[in-house]
Amino acid sequence: MTTGNEHRPVLIVGAGVAGLALGNFLLREGIPCVVFERRGREYVERRQRAGVIDTRATRVFRKRGLEDRVVGGTPIKPTLGFRVDGQPRPLTLSVEEHGEGRLCPQQVLVRNLLAAFEEDGGDLRFDTEVSVEDIGERPRVRLGDGSIVEGAFIAGCDGNHGASRAAIPEDRITRHTHEYGYAWLVVLADVPATHQTVMAIHRRGFAARFARGPRASRFYLQCPLEDTTEDWPDERIWSELETRFGEPLATTGAIVEKQLLPLRAKGMNLALYDADAFADALIHYHKEGDTGPLDAYSDDRLREVWNYQAFATWFADTVHDAGDPSHRGEFRHRVARADFDRLYSSATANRLLSEFVAGLT
Repeated sequence: MTTGNEHRPVLIVGAGVAGLALGNFLLREGIPCVVFERRGREYVERRQRAGVIDTRATRVFRKRGLEDRVVGGTPIKPTLGFRVDGQPRPLTLSVEEHGEGRLCPQQVLVRNLLAAFEEDGGDLRFDTEVSVEDIGERPRVRLGDGSIVEGAFIAGCDGNHGASRAAIPEDRITRHTHEYGYAWLVVLADVPATHQTVMAIHRRGFAARFARGPRASRFYLQCPLEDTTEDWPDERIWSELETRFGEPLATTGAIVEKQLLPLRAKGMNLALYDADAFADALIHYHKEGDTGPLDAYSDDRLREVWNYQAFATWFADTVHDAGDPSHRGEFRHRVARADFDRLYSSATANRLLSEFVAGLT
């Protein structure tokens, strides 16, 4: 029976880093795919997000022959710029783990991935609402105009609140949550960054500053869960940042975005590892007809995700508890300080942290 529907081997929902990377990886191996994105092109290209491509992610792009086309930016300095109680205390990481990482704002990476995908003939559709249907027997997406695109596989790269996640039956999902007990006030400002990264451990709470391109910075301030953005006018934000960093900010500027977020562990690089593993499994299936790597994908990836969660939870607890004793008490504060100090005194502890930060553990 002829349905008149479109057909593609792989349907990718979401044109973020993971979706665009997967699309590029598949095109390099001659596997046709289509990427659907509900947002417009301008929004996708300008969206500000994390800006560090770690050593492992750089190697992923190199393996696909895409490093020169999509990975730009400045080499990562093997130093975490900590300030503790207002005083500078930089932490030098193991150099060999970080030699291939790059400081590349996510919007730059996205634009490069978009260009590579389209130059290689990729099918990319912006401003396209989709619903994901029948993910068991006949995977397909229904577009906003009612038309249907069918595929052998659907890659849901549109996040926890996207159409892909909504299509998975509740009895097929197990949720795990971890409440840290505090929030981050996240601020995007038109302020050039003077360093790649600055993180402050202070009794008033954790603070951080990350470069987001040559003329923008993203700031983080630990705050109570019950706070609202109205509790944080611009003047208070700048004053609190200077207090926790222990030094005047070189420049202040317009705050263009502020939001309060519960702390959670998630990263661009981890999503890139997922895309790389899924691409390998699909390529193996198309070339060999073997479903083994696809069947093992979830177990393999979850094993690594839990390993990363273990690190992320420990690191978040350490840098927050080492500063603010009001959250979990003076005992946890002193234990966290001991854990943090060990990173400077123990080559083994430092090496393990370095491997995690570089994506190599």
